[in-house]
Amino acid sequence: MVQAGPVVNVHLPKDRVTQSHQGFGFVEFNGEVDADYAAKIMNGIRLYGKALRVNKASADKQKPLEIGAELFIGNLDPMVDEKVLYDTFSRFGTLIAAPKIARDDNGLSKGYGFVSYSSFEASDDAINNMNGQYLMNKDISVQYAYKKDGKGERHGDEAERMLAAQAKKHNVTIESQPMPPGLLQQPTTAPQAPPAVAPPALATGAFDPAMAAGIPPPRPPVGFAPPPVAHRPPPPFGINGAPLPPGAGRANAHNLPPPPSGLPARPPPSQAGYGSPADFHPTSGFRVPPPGFGPPPGGIPPPPGFAPGYSR
Repeated sequence: MVQAGPVVNVHLPKDRVTQSHQGFGFVEFNGEVDADYAAKIMNGIRLYGKALRVNKASADKQKPLEIGAELFIGNLDPMVDEKVLYDTFSRFGTLIAAPKIARDDNGLSKGYGFVSYSSFEASDDAINNMNGQYLMNKDISVQYAYKKDGKGERHGDEAERMLAAQAKKHNVTIESQPMPPGLLQQPTTAPQAPPAVAPPALATGAFDPAMAAGIPPPRPPVGFAPPPVAHRPPPPFGINGAPLPPGAGRANAHNLPPPPSGLPARPPPSQAGYGSPADFHPTSGFRVPPPGFGPPPGGIPPPPGFAPGYSR
């Protein structure tokens, strides 16, 4: 190459295991004009029986540094996609590339995929925890992928681990490819219902009755009647809401005497003309002896609030 111009640097990449060159190299000239001239006159020249192919190198074609922590994921369910693989295997370490799933021409999964980590510690952890585990109703197999050279060797051997340790020792960082936005999206969760707010408590610790108007009353125990509820009768109204004239209500309703103290309310007056309220005698709480039995000694006790000997 010195026949084309001054050479600054020569680099021949070598295999990391056999230390033999890989069939290509790079030559750096002092200027771009010399590089163009070397590509024109040296392209096609035979060297040691092989025709050289000389062209200008491009930095865009350089592959990123890989340490070989690439895993093969087999026996995948057809419903498993790249998002599921990313969510499952990214928890063990940093992925340097998006997970890949082999697909046919119709876009259907072939049942296997690949993930690449930035360290062997992460890939070993993924194998120990996920190999043989179920992922969408299928037990998957996780192991190191085969190398691309086609010699039947898998990644993760001692040579790759030694080179990865040396790279870590010399602070060589592994470049990670940017992940697609679809893999980084978090699943949306349904909005939670607001918690129920109890009625505010008073200073004494009791509930405010004004705020508890919507709370139903407590039910009585089984076998007990509900407590009496006081009902206020609606005011009488005439036609079109006009009040009734005096005396237009029920007959003799205003002539009834007030009930004695401690007795239940009087029943409504009969509409059949017999059994008027004047003949009503409250007997609530007092048993009448059955036929053929005399009254108890001392007679029937008077109602509460009345002296003995009370009669009509």
